[in-house]
Amino acid sequence: MRQEPVQPGLGLTHEHGRSVRVTWRDRQLFRYVYRPWEAQVESPRPYIHPMWTLGGRPVSLYRPHDHVWHKGMSVALPNVGPDNFWGGPTYLRARGGYVQLANNGTQRHDAFTRLGGDGGRVGLTEELTWVAEDGRVVLAEERTLDVTVRPDDAAWRLDLTTVLRNAGAEDLAIGSPGSEGRAGAAYGGLFWRGPRSFSDGVVRTPAADGADDLNGTRAPWMAYTGRHDGDGARSTLLVVDHPDNPGYPTPWFVRSAVYAVLCPAPFAEVRRLAPDEKLALRYGVVVADGDLDRAACARLAA
Repeated sequence: MRQEPVQPGLGLTHEHGRSVRVTWRDRQLFRYVYRPWEAQVESPRPYIHPMWTLGGRPVSLYRPHDHVWHKGMSVALPNVGPDNFWGGPTYLRARGGYVQLANNGTQRHDAFTRLGGDGGRVGLTEELTWVAEDGRVVLAEERTLDVTVRPDDAAWRLDLTTVLRNAGAEDLAIGSPGSEGRAGAAYGGLFWRGPRSFSDGVVRTPAADGADDLNGTRAPWMAYTGRHDGDGARSTLLVVDHPDNPGYPTPWFVRSAVYAVLCPAPFAEVRRLAPDEKLALRYGVVVADGDLDRAACARLAA
């Protein structure tokens, strides 16, 4: 019996009602779960996990015991008016800290309007509704994911765009624990949690190499390089801000010393949306085998 040939280029498999898998030459790059099954307190939402490099090394973490609402890579917002679309407790200035409330919302997948591609690019366009825990419709979203591969750089790239529309009848304030008064905690938006072995990794911007000291830095891109258990090899995840994003270049939320997280932070200050007003955010995410220096990161970011 002849062995089935390896599929050339990129592939996309739709697990109807659950997820989309993206592959390169039959090796999985990531799984996008669009209908999750987590408890309401974790603010169920689509997420990307597992994520792998072209060489097959894992670069994401799902439901770590310290923050079970961290889900690989996802789009999540902790302070949306009175609602929490991040998971877990909400940081409130008036209460002086984190409080667990009955306000954990859900990002509901409604439909794919595009799903597929060719050997050079695959992707999807998705319609979602952000629903509060009490059933109110808060936001409507159109999300696009497009994947390309750069085999000569041992890297693949995800281009993600989200267009959020205020679906309510009142103005909507979108912020973060940072905008609520917690210093150094402006997380919210596109958020990545790396493997446990990536703790104490190296953080890079166009101007510096560092670690937690780069939290809050404004830069057009930020990269995180971590090490893998087993052989100690390194991989790098690079996130690129887009010049059309509000507040470009964005401040960044990053952690390295205890665990690996990386997040552009456009909600370090409150952004307000009038009824039916839209907010568009666009990012590039590059996943590469190896320890990329600043020059290599700048080249891939461009």
